[in-house]
Amino acid sequence: MSSSKALVLIAPRTLAFEDSGFVPLGPEEVRIRTLFSGISAGTELTQYRGTNPFMHRRFDEAQRLFVDAEVPSWDWPVRNLGYEESGEIIEVGSDVADLKVGQRLFGTWNHKTHHVATADYARDRLLPEGADPRIGIFSHIGAVALNGVHDAQIRIGDTIAVFGLGVPGQIVAQAARASGARVIAIDPDAARRDIALRHGAHLAIEPAGAAEEIKRRTGGRGADACIEVSGAPPALGEAIRAAAYNARVIAMGFFQGAIPGLKLGEEFHHNRIQLICSQISGVSPDASYRWSKPRLWRSAIELQHDGTLDLIPLITHRAPFEDAPKLFDQLDQGAPGMLQAMLEFGA
Repeated sequence: MSSSKALVLIAPRTLAFEDSGFVPLGPEEVRIRTLFSGISAGTELTQYRGTNPFMHRRFDEAQRLFVDAEVPSWDWPVRNLGYEESGEIIEVGSDVADLKVGQRLFGTWNHKTHHVATADYARDRLLPEGADPRIGIFSHIGAVALNGVHDAQIRIGDTIAVFGLGVPGQIVAQAARASGARVIAIDPDAARRDIALRHGAHLAIEPAGAAEEIKRRTGGRGADACIEVSGAPPALGEAIRAAAYNARVIAMGFFQGAIPGLKLGEEFHHNRIQLICSQISGVSPDASYRWSKPRLWRSAIELQHDGTLDLIPLITHRAPFEDAPKLFDQLDQGAPGMLQAMLEFGA
């Protein structure tokens, strides 16, 4: 081993590879060789395009406010691309007795060929023995989806409408079905609707007239919860229209800028809709004494390994690590049929 290589963003839509040498391991550290790395079509694509708010303003942690600042939270070059990786241990520190070379794990260490982690980090993220290492790339996005399902407070027998059938929406639909809900999946893409039907959705419909169709199929009541996963303002508006009286609308999508045309004086106001933001920086406070991000990550892995969730079929596009710029461009351009894009690192 002579060097480690990482993918960095040096300007909007401009990627480069950065080389670094191998530093000696500390006694309580392990060296990981990356096997697979998933590319996020949400947060990561906003980084790639340079539209993410962290790249223009600073997030004040104490006040939890975005504020104007000379140096934003993420400055150039951006080195934190990638947050859904799987790999294998290739070296252990002198004081690490319980971890072995060849053990595989999941985690977040960005798009790079190698990573040094503490032994505690590795212990907490070991893949189940015999697991397909590709399930590791869904630990984070799977946790995002599970968090959204938890925020919907699903009861067995509920009708749940999922707006947006990209990768997180497909996982939400599967998890809602596994929770005992009747799932209506909504997306303009017929291929995505077909995938949702093959993996457990009871019904898949187009967005046009979705609220009326959901009301019709529920005897006029509406969905017990609507989960918006696309980040598209019209989808959020239709989710509000489709929800039952006093029901929850879970906003999981990452909305960019202002939302023109969102009507809060109609169904939202008159049907007393509860609009809940769900994202992975924290879990719902009423579940926080049992659930945490590490538990969500681990659950996303275990639910795949035991067959409750079937996410490998969502991987539609893959490329060698050295072709990462081409794969990012495909994602940016909206390549037909693309769901989960994955980088492969080879031997």
